[in-house]
Amino acid sequence: MAATDDPDADRPRSAGAAPAAGGAPTGAFLAAALALPGILPAWWSPTAHAETAPDAGQIALRYLDYRDWQPGADRMRVRSPALYVLKPLGDSFAVEGTLVHDGISGASPRYHDALSGASGIGVSDHRTAGDGKLTWYGGRVAVGVGAAVSSERDYLGRALSVDVRVSTPDNNRTWAFGIAGNNDRVDSVNGVAENRARRSVDLFVGLTQVLSADAIVQSNLTYSAGHGYYSDPYKLLDTRPDHRRVFAWLTRANRYLPAVDATLQVSYRLLTDSFGGTSHALDAAWVQSLPAGWSVAPSLRYYTQSAADFYFDPPFPQGFVPGENYTADTRLAAFGAFTPGIGVVKRLADGWSVDGRIEYYRQRAGWRLGGGGSPGLAPFSARWLQVGLSKTF
Repeated sequence: MAATDDPDADRPRSAGAAPAAGGAPTGAFLAAALALPGILPAWWSPTAHAETAPDAGQIALRYLDYRDWQPGADRMRVRSPALYVLKPLGDSFAVEGTLVHDGISGASPRYHDALSGASGIGVSDHRTAGDGKLTWYGGRVAVGVGAAVSSERDYLGRALSVDVRVSTPDNNRTWAFGIAGNNDRVDSVNGVAENRARRSVDLFVGLTQVLSADAIVQSNLTYSAGHGYYSDPYKLLDTRPDHRRVFAWLTRANRYLPAVDATLQVSYRLLTDSFGGTSHALDAAWVQSLPAGWSVAPSLRYYTQSAADFYFDPPFPQGFVPGENYTADTRLAAFGAFTPGIGVVKRLADGWSVDGRIEYYRQRAGWRLGGGGSPGLAPFSARWLQVGLSKTF
């Protein structure tokens, strides 16, 4: 019954935001949405560029509507407006930032949850998150310094980051390095976790390589090491390790096809977790240019994960031993999922553009790669709707 394909994320979160207790950031959806203008993130350009400040500013508004459900029950509903601003500061600097406000309501997972159906409490919360970044551009080198904060009723997350990009003289290859520190605090409304802390450090290295005038590939490695409170205070008998190590490898490729004026995008992500889970994600998208400033981008994603070492299948509380790690949270189970989607962009005069996107998520235990998904999982579904308006100035 995972709300997203992140192993233990309970609801969608926006770009730059930190997770709730026990979670990992799940901002990929809005992060991609805020890579403006249009559907494609900036790195998908078929040619490389020197590390120079952008020559135009940008402002964009995004609105996301998310809903998920399972047989016989609607669950979570999230409405999330977001604002993004990018402004060059002379020839060597640029500042950018995002502000997001989520309205969250509904019922949390039906099983093994202190706030689920029988309690009648459910979930109702608001989250406000923001991030900002200042980047210095020095020809073939760019250095960025960023900060982010996310606040809701039971959670406060803060983060600082530094990243460096270095391009070769011909601008056909760019190396990227980054480090981020996160300081999170959990204070659950049910009193189970009072003022509990979690801290982590993330390290990043990446390479972007131009293969030809029409092809580019990017490969990134990320390592995260954290310690502190990782249990879910809203799950009954939920006890998780007080440390976590996560390794992720992401490779993306883009090929422009001039004969049909379209771009093929493919990506693969491998993620391994010291909780015991391993996941694979494969994405493909076709971005087709159309007359009169239109473009359309159908996409398909397949995701599969194994179960955490301390996850136990129903019936609850099978396998529970006092003092040992235990969870019945089915987001840490073994399953597979498909996410088809389609996006549309219309470019207007004077730097304006509008866009929209819809995605549908469907998860089943039997869709896990190689079979052997966790038994007893009800099918889970979700859908995302988003619209946006942007202006280059």
